Amino acid sequence: MHPVLFEIGGREIYSYGVMLGLSLVVAWFVIMELGERREGLSREVMATTFIVTAIVAIVFSRVLYIVTNLEEMGDPLEWLDLRKGGLVAYGGFLGGLLGSWLVLRRHPNVSLNGWADVTAPTLGLGLGLTRIGCYLFGCDFGATLSADAPKLLRDWGTFPRESPAWVHHVTTYDHSPLSNYSLPVHPTQLYESAFGFALAGFAFWLWSRRRFRGQVILAVTGLYGTWRFLIEYVRDDPERGFYFGFSTSQLISLALVPAVGFAYHALSKAARAKGRAPSAADETDEEAAPDSAPASTKKRARKKKKR
Repeated sequence: MHPVLFEIGGREIYSYGVMLGLSLVVAWFVIMELGERREGLSREVMATTFIVTAIVAIVFSRVLYIVTNLEEMGDPLEWLDLRKGGLVAYGGFLGGLLGSWLVLRRHPNVSLNGWADVTAPTLGLGLGLTRIGCYLFGCDFGATLSADAPKLLRDWGTFPRESPAWVHHVTTYDHSPLSNYSLPVHPTQLYESAFGFALAGFAFWLWSRRRFRGQVILAVTGLYGTWRFLIEYVRDDPERGFYFGFSTSQLISLALVPAVGFAYHALSKAARAKGRAPSAADETDEEAAPDSAPASTKKRARKKKKR
């Protein structure tokens, strides 16, 4: 656990903030490369969309955290302090979707589904990197481990005095305030980090097999929603919010996963009816074929326009 990585001019630089910043830098380069090469998007449009999406995603992720922890929020100035975490992944996902939609409304020739596919691998990479920041800071910890759990797991899941896990165990489980360490817990941050990197690998793999725009982001969202619902059962940090016996993230998963499944089925069915996979040359508004296209392609394009 290393909540503070270093200091600059006497100011502490927190591990979570560093990993969050790193995830944004990595996402920038991945999106610029993938968007230009696979979707044929202009770098100017991608840059604007990325910046707005990132800002709205961070705002929404913070708002969802504040809403679920109102009783613990003190000075309103603390609401803006992101160095120590306090972001909800689902809030970032939903906020990012909204931010992208707002920007791309001004670019009707850019497919929102195509852009979302471009960003899909970075969702996994961002999860993998930021959860390492959570582990270093000590937040988002798991439930206590049984006495017969593997020693390696118990070692990785033990946090020092004054850590969020230690405080929670002292106040909730009558853990001795004289102890130097928390009870051994599931290192759920590392579980989620590993899943995030695996999810990114899956997204890159699926890109080479994509049959319709939106397939990659929907598959990634469905997998993450299922994972998030399940991992919540072995998390124990008290900042998640609970309603009707489920955490906030589980309730979102219960609504999101079926919606994603329906959208995936609808888009897949439409792609089968069309009989071909999308390419970077495709336009969302079915524009005429370029001059370099074969005569037969131009003829089909003219017929579409006449319709």
